[in-house]
Amino acid sequence: MVYKIAFKWTLILMLLPIFQSFGQQKVFEGNPDTAFEKARELAFNNQRKQAQDTLLFILTKYPDYHDIRSFLASTYSWDGDYKKAKTEFSYILGKDPQRKTDWIAAINNELWADKPFSALELAENALKYFPADGDILYLKASAQENANNPEEALSTIQLVLGQNPNNQKAIDYKNKLSNTLSYNAIGIKSSVDFYSETFDPMQYYSLNYSRQTKYGSIIGKMNFNRRFNDNGLQFEVDMYPKITKGLYAYLNLGFSNSYLYPDVRYGAELYKSLPKSFEVSLGFRALKYSTTTNIYTGSVGWYTGNSYWSFRPYLTPGDNGTSKSGTLNYRKYRSDANNYFSVSLGMGFSPEIDRFQFDGNEDTIIDLQSQKFNVGYYFTSSTKQNAWGAQFGITHQEISFDPGNYFWIYSVGLNWELKFI
Repeated sequence: MVYKIAFKWTLILMLLPIFQSFGQQKVFEGNPDTAFEKARELAFNNQRKQAQDTLLFILTKYPDYHDIRSFLASTYSWDGDYKKAKTEFSYILGKDPQRKTDWIAAINNELWADKPFSALELAENALKYFPADGDILYLKASAQENANNPEEALSTIQLVLGQNPNNQKAIDYKNKLSNTLSYNAIGIKSSVDFYSETFDPMQYYSLNYSRQTKYGSIIGKMNFNRRFNDNGLQFEVDMYPKITKGLYAYLNLGFSNSYLYPDVRYGAELYKSLPKSFEVSLGFRALKYSTTTNIYTGSVGWYTGNSYWSFRPYLTPGDNGTSKSGTLNYRKYRSDANNYFSVSLGMGFSPEIDRFQFDGNEDTIIDLQSQKFNVGYYFTSSTKQNAWGAQFGITHQEISFDPGNYFWIYSVGLNWELKFI
């Protein structure tokens, strides 16, 4: 009895692949339109695999039912199975190259697969059948930008606007590309500090020019201060060289012949991106007055959604020990990195960020007690070419020549920047 049962199961297992093979070779029998509609319902109700099986089954009988194959390709693309989608789109366009919607879907599939050169080739082929078509030209521009050719992308999008100057999508894209290609910028910053006692208002101005290069950005600055009824100038250069992916540096060098500034200032810092959207840095600053003050600093930053948190401490060694200060900053971004609201809180005095003339009293001044609160709002024009900012701050600071007593400092600042190609 056991032998017979074992024989039956062995026979079933041997014949099962043959039965499956016959099952797989079945051809669809039925109404393809009705089955197609059912498959669409399945696909839009998160039953994608069942929908794809149904569509493939219909195609066994109707291989050139292009609407069905096109929808199948789209479901593959939605699922991130870009190779399968490409195969199906290629079949359709090889049979009927006059299907514009499939050209568009096929190009988008390559863009989503992060294959801009393949997308560009498809766009060029599509334009042979649909010359100067605005939709296809737009996708061609996207492929060119993704292939690191924003200049060519801008030329292509100009063709779209040449046909339809009111195409808002193309207008927005042109503005974005123009902003990307704006490697140069000039800007002006100004601020005034009002003291609750002792000092007259102090004025600060800065004119800067920046240039984006493939090696990183470089910024030249001319700073002007009016403090203590005197004027002073300082010339500075900031550089942000790219070292490798996720690693870049900050370099600074400045000179002045005014006692309102250090004779020489210089600094360097290294920034490293970490997993989970963290970034850390470590560096130093040096300010040369009658003697040189060294400041050691670093930062920890964290991006979460549209928010950014950072903390930066300052350690300033001196004869009386090491002065410590720090700033906690929060930014809430809006449309992009140039549109945001910021709040910062600071404790302690740092010569790097606090404006004071030392007059040989470095050790005394860096030990001053100070608490700060600042808010800022930054925004751009619709074309992203112009950027503005406004800041307001309050500082409660110990008086250098009257330790233990404090004054209040109220700061107001404005800045503007113009980007250009």
